[in-house]
Amino acid sequence: MRRHTRVIDIGGVKIGGDEPVRIQSMCNTPTADVAATVAQIARLEDAGCEIIRVAVPDMEAAEALTEIRRQIRIPLVADIHFDYRLAIASIEHGADKIRINPGNLGGDDRLLAVVEAAKARQIPIRVGVNSGSLEKDLIEKYGGVTAEGLVESALHKAAQIEELGYDRLVISIKSSDVLMCIRAHELIADRTDIPLHVGITEAGTPGAGVVKSAVGLGNILYQGIGDTVRVSLTGDPVEEVICAKRILKTLGLRTGGNEIVSCPTCGRTQIDLIGLAERVEALSAKYDHLGIKIAVMGCVVNGPGESREADLGIAGGKGEGLVFRKGEVIKKVREDELLSALEEELEKLCGNH
Repeated sequence: MRRHTRVIDIGGVKIGGDEPVRIQSMCNTPTADVAATVAQIARLEDAGCEIIRVAVPDMEAAEALTEIRRQIRIPLVADIHFDYRLAIASIEHGADKIRINPGNLGGDDRLLAVVEAAKARQIPIRVGVNSGSLEKDLIEKYGGVTAEGLVESALHKAAQIEELGYDRLVISIKSSDVLMCIRAHELIADRTDIPLHVGITEAGTPGAGVVKSAVGLGNILYQGIGDTVRVSLTGDPVEEVICAKRILKTLGLRTGGNEIVSCPTCGRTQIDLIGLAERVEALSAKYDHLGIKIAVMGCVVNGPGESREADLGIAGGKGEGLVFRKGEVIKKVREDELLSALEEELEKLCGNH
């Protein structure tokens, strides 16, 4: 059961309440390079990203937001550290949300200036706290960086803004320590109705980062905690979106799109099943609107039976393979024809669909 939170509108995309858990990512292009940034956002949109964040390290980047926003379809979030003027400029240049740490803006008067600018345009503010930026007094209080310290810091910062008369807020509390991150979200969930942006920060390269994110985010989201999600990977941000979609679908928080199931291979496998599965996955992206299950099996003896619930599937033999539908064999073809035979069946489904 989803935790109840207030609903926040971010550039026409709502989060919180009964809204779906939204998928976010962050560009790794220089924000001032409008063409490169827009091109990357277009790829992320196509992959399923619903909210995109960009870094705003200087005024040139802030000014670039106007043109970036004009050319994209999804809400644009400006990520600001230290300079409150960049937060105000980002709002003025079209950011749909800003991400700040109130503690590093340089004082209460500067925080007030940012809040007033956001309030004037009803731009949400995301209050971000990471384990690497926890205040020294909280580290001393709790004897190190802890989940309790992260929660206290985040709630204090959110309260600062609410005391200034503004409540269009989102909170993020992130750590690269998976268990600490899970615990922090469990602690904060019952203490506020502010929507939560969840993620395992600095998760690493796709290999290790996907595992850490799946374990951490899976635990958090399964408890009904979280309103937006980002998988943080060192690499192409499109991989972040793909991973986030898979996590949400696995938890039943998203539907739609194709599902690929494939056997792990064994001594009975006599075709290049690993390569075939990868090609099927790439092919299926063209037909994602069908929302079907596709099986790639290595054994013609057990394949169709083991994947009877699949809408379509292929199973390898020795130099040949079977194409089946709902567990029933419909044709036998050479190994090098399996992919094209599957595509032919997908095309037929498109016609029926």
